[in-house]
Amino acid sequence: MKLTKTAGLLSHMILLMTMLLACLNNLAIAQTVTADKPAAPANLPGKGLKQFDFFYAGEAKSRNMYIIRDGQIAWSYIDTVGKGEISDAILMKNGDVLFAHQYGVTLINSEKRVLWKYNTPDGFETHTAQAIGKEHVVFVQNGNPAKVFVMNIKTDKLVKEFVLPFKSGTHGQIRHARLTAEGTLLVAHMDLGKVIEYNLDGKQLSSIDVPSVWSAVPLKNGNLLVASNQNLVREITRSGIVVWDYPLANVPGYNITNPQIALRLPNGNILINNWFNQWSTKLNRDNAPVQAIEVTPDKKIVWALSSWSAPDLGPSTTIQLLNDPYNTYESVHFGNIH
Repeated sequence: MKLTKTAGLLSHMILLMTMLLACLNNLAIAQTVTADKPAAPANLPGKGLKQFDFFYAGEAKSRNMYIIRDGQIAWSYIDTVGKGEISDAILMKNGDVLFAHQYGVTLINSEKRVLWKYNTPDGFETHTAQAIGKEHVVFVQNGNPAKVFVMNIKTDKLVKEFVLPFKSGTHGQIRHARLTAEGTLLVAHMDLGKVIEYNLDGKQLSSIDVPSVWSAVPLKNGNLLVASNQNLVREITRSGIVVWDYPLANVPGYNITNPQIALRLPNGNILINNWFNQWSTKLNRDNAPVQAIEVTPDKKIVWALSSWSAPDLGPSTTIQLLNDPYNTYESVHFGNIH
């Protein structure tokens, strides 16, 4: 009797092991198929680097920024000695560039001379910043506690600060914040899964649930354009109603996995970056993902950027059109600070 039970048990275990091995084999095959799947069409729509004149920067192991004119690199900033990643960068109308690079915020001119710089204390990070006129910069500092700072860059004095709600884990707290036409600040709390609007005193004026939100950009119509780590881009109202939804996992012919910032173009289309993670994935140049797409309101892709060689622009986080009349990054205010 005992031998029969033992034999039965062994037989059952062998069957389970066989089924498990079959499942693992199927998973390996599925992963191989996914890995071999083309990341983008062989012939991309649009005119490549000549589609727009634009400013380009991205989270990468190196801190590089570029200005593309007529399909060529017209200006570049290549930082080989610093540390951290560029999460946010804005090209000013006078040629200056304000950028947040994980461990600080820096303002440089077109000759790459540092005009102003802020270094974070140990244990803190900065991933987003915006200029207010010619004398002030607002930025978010991740950490315990997370805070919003407004600095006078002429005097290098702190003129305003307030604490933000946050979860533990400095790096994943906040990646993006933008001022609105009303003089308030929209903060994309990636850790909380919320877009929260604040006044200058730090009072919460509104809160919208957006899971794993990376960025929130205010639109001229009053709505918000949000991008999420859950691989989606949406236009939502200030009350959170979804007006336009673009799940990127379902885009035919493309492997788009990491949108970070989405912008509305003057023609009404949406410009979406597709960030490539250099820390966890090795780039296959023979099957490289696109760095950005332009998509129409009816979800047709009319331009896709893939520039991983000659020139290699690297991973993308933000693309700013040089002749975009919607660029109001400088003509903003935060409360009574202009």
